[in-house]
Amino acid sequence: MARVCVVDDQAVMRDSVAAALERADHVVTTFADPVEASERINAKCFDLVLTDLRMPKLDGLGLIRAVREAKCDVPIIVMTAYGSVPTAVEAMRLGAVDFAQKPFEADSLEIKVDRALLHQRLRTENEALRTSLHDLRKDRRMVGNGPEMARLRQQIDQYAASDATVLITGESGTGKELAAAAVYEGSPRCDRPMLCVNCAALSANLLESELFGHERGAFTGADRMRRGRFELADGGTLLLDEVSEMALPLQAKLLRVLQEGEFERVGSSVTQRADVRVIATTNRSLGAWVAKKRFRADLFFRLNVLPVSLPPLRERHEDFPMLVEYFLSRMARQMGRTPLVVEPEAMEPLRRYGWPGNIRELENICQRAVATVTGAAIRREDVNQWLGSEGADTGPSAGLRPGRMLEDMERRLIERTLKQFDGHRVKTAKLLGMGVRTLGLKLKQWREQDAATVDAEMPVAVG
Repeated sequence: MARVCVVDDQAVMRDSVAAALERADHVVTTFADPVEASERINAKCFDLVLTDLRMPKLDGLGLIRAVREAKCDVPIIVMTAYGSVPTAVEAMRLGAVDFAQKPFEADSLEIKVDRALLHQRLRTENEALRTSLHDLRKDRRMVGNGPEMARLRQQIDQYAASDATVLITGESGTGKELAAAAVYEGSPRCDRPMLCVNCAALSANLLESELFGHERGAFTGADRMRRGRFELADGGTLLLDEVSEMALPLQAKLLRVLQEGEFERVGSSVTQRADVRVIATTNRSLGAWVAKKRFRADLFFRLNVLPVSLPPLRERHEDFPMLVEYFLSRMARQMGRTPLVVEPEAMEPLRRYGWPGNIRELENICQRAVATVTGAAIRREDVNQWLGSEGADTGPSAGLRPGRMLEDMERRLIERTLKQFDGHRVKTAKLLGMGVRTLGLKLKQWREQDAATVDAEMPVAVG
């Protein structure tokens, strides 16, 4: 059901159109005077307007101009006789969404009305989604006033104005996606889309199709032509997340599109062009990856035009209280409760903790706090429970054995990261920048050491 305004100086036409729309369960208001109708329309009383073109005092074109000048975006359908189709086209140029040529069938008019209402609803939903996305981006901003963040903001502001490729590096969880969004939002392309592709989440074949698209029949299951992200982001920005995980053959194709702006869809020999700014992120050292022949040197240099390096959380001591307050406030707002405070004694283990998961891990801890703490404050015992033995340490070297400090620190870091990922070795090895086989060998070695220690401490029975 919609509120529809019908404007026509001929009573027979007004009544017949109103009757057809009322049978379709719309609420219809009719006007013989277009000036009066314009005042009511501009008061935003209607969801749709149908107006005749030829009327005294104010014709249909004048009505459309008056409505649009009043910044009213209500959809307008013009009703026109056979000889005035060019005028109807002019009406659509001024802002009408469709025209109905007289005489018309009731069913035909209903289809046009439903289509105009659907189009308006989709526009409204799209604007709401854009607003929500904008608010979400504002809510997920880079927080901190320390020297590292000041340097980072200055760098992002400088790079955003350029159109060159940006390479954002940093440990997992340091906020590389937020930095990419900040570059995009400060760029001249911010009014165009920014699309994202996770290069680690797809196989080489699927990633190629995702980036460049494919033709119908290009491979099994390709039942229709599909445009890739480079086509869809034309004029805008493309974020290549975890670009270091891209297969070598695909890296060559990426290099070409970065240098020439040209590519072909999978299964096609027709060259496509796209004007896209690329932002790439990785938690690896691409220089080391190049040395290991796992990443093309020419692609590395092409991506690394404007480098951005994000600091780990452990190096941002000045920002820590602000980050904790920010995450607690945001989570409390999302969960509809009063923001928590952190007792001074509870802040000490939070500061001392190594945060291998960086900002993402801190965000998860704050979310857990808001979800589970029943009082108004976070206590030290809460923090010790969440962080385990690391949070309960009394100093940076507590529990470390002289002469074996590096080995002990490595073991504790690996065990803590394994616990974070519920024992998932692949994720743990990836986060720590080591091979899964190396991780397995270390775990086996430590198990054997622990078993030998237990055997040595067992009492010996004396007969």
